[in-house]
Amino acid sequence: MTGWTLRLRQAPTLRVDLRGVTPSALAAMRTAALERLPVGHGNRLLPLAEFFGVAPRNDDSLVLEGDLARCDRIGWQMDGGRLIVDGAAGDYTGACMTGGELTVWGHAGALAACEMAGGTLTIEGDAGDFAAGTLPGSMDGMRGGTLVVRGRAGARLGDRMRRGTVVVFGDAGDFAASRLVAGTIAIGGRCGAHAGYAMRRGSVVFAGPAPTPPPTFVPALADAPVFWQLLARDLARHGGPFGGLPARRIDRHLGDLAVDGKGEWVLVR
Repeated sequence: MTGWTLRLRQAPTLRVDLRGVTPSALAAMRTAALERLPVGHGNRLLPLAEFFGVAPRNDDSLVLEGDLARCDRIGWQMDGGRLIVDGAAGDYTGACMTGGELTVWGHAGALAACEMAGGTLTIEGDAGDFAAGTLPGSMDGMRGGTLVVRGRAGARLGDRMRRGTVVVFGDAGDFAASRLVAGTIAIGGRCGAHAGYAMRRGSVVFAGPAPTPPPTFVPALADAPVFWQLLARDLARHGGPFGGLPARRIDRHLGDLAVDGKGEWVLVR
């Protein structure tokens, strides 16, 4: 396998669709074939070399360099390998991933990790709205894997999420964990309005300032020390605001009873 470095020549005038530019898809290509690889630019297909300089690497990683805020679907349906974005990334980053490791050393646009089913996506900056949510017109959100956001996350974080783990070090926007079906969302900062709206199952861990549970969530009558230790240790490996969770106590609230939900809020003390 051969790794590649793709260096953005200049900011594109229109948005660029980078679906298909993944480590496994490019591993067996030669330089000339890679430069001719068609990518979407507006409503046209243009050669990859129109936008990126191509250079081989000594390892099997795929590295994208530059401000790729106008480049969408980075890591789309990625199934393995390692992809690094040395800069910002556009919309749909890591969407429909099933494996591998994708790291963004900057901010990511909307719909990051939407319908993700496996692998790990790490965003060192902020994530836009609808992270770990659904593709437009779909019913299922994130279905597996791990999303780590070192900065803030926008609105509708984890909307309709069904499985997997989302860890946000900073604040989260309004309607976090809305319509959550299953999985775990951990928030290290403040949370916006209407968190857990219509959630049915799953866990939301508030490691930072605890919001006031709405009337449709009720205090849990039973403690869950074994469950909490297992979950806390899993989250603690991410460090930051989650590093000391195993030593802290919690309050649990169950809901959303407005939809006969059985999810839980874990408020860390």
